[in-house]
Amino acid sequence: MAETDPVDQLITLWSAAMPDVDTRGLSVLGRVRRIALKARLAVEPLLAQHGIDGGGYDVLATLRAAPPPHRMRPTELYRALGISSGGLTARLNRLEVARMIRRPAASDDKRSVFVELSPKGRGLVEQAFRSEMALQARLLAGLADKEQWVLSTLLKKLEATMDC
Repeated sequence: MAETDPVDQLITLWSAAMPDVDTRGLSVLGRVRRIALKARLAVEPLLAQHGIDGGGYDVLATLRAAPPPHRMRPTELYRALGISSGGLTARLNRLEVARMIRRPAASDDKRSVFVELSPKGRGLVEQAFRSEMALQARLLAGLADKEQWVLSTLLKKLEATMDC
């Protein structure tokens, strides 16, 4: 492992420029940001090989992870994804045109719809998910199993305690 990395270098620069500012957050969140960017840069081309972008994949993966028949109401979907209803609508429109999802009316309320995976969408997301999990395993290979567990536990705790 390198003794210093770009985040260490940035902290050194900021500490010299503004010694009165606590930069400890940068040592964690700066690295999280860089890791997320590297992971995204690795995942996006993989998803493109499957003919989908990250936003569409997130919708399909969320639907596939839901219990059979792999359907959710739009409100449940945008809350699960942490996006706006308008952002979800744009994704759903693209996925529907590509025949990856269907939007049947709810039997209990004809004004309401469900979003469900089509067979085509299910096949695509399952292949893409297998590829992504293999990629993630390669990206994490530098950490032992116990280190991965500890890091995951700490990140989970961090997220739960963040006030935003």
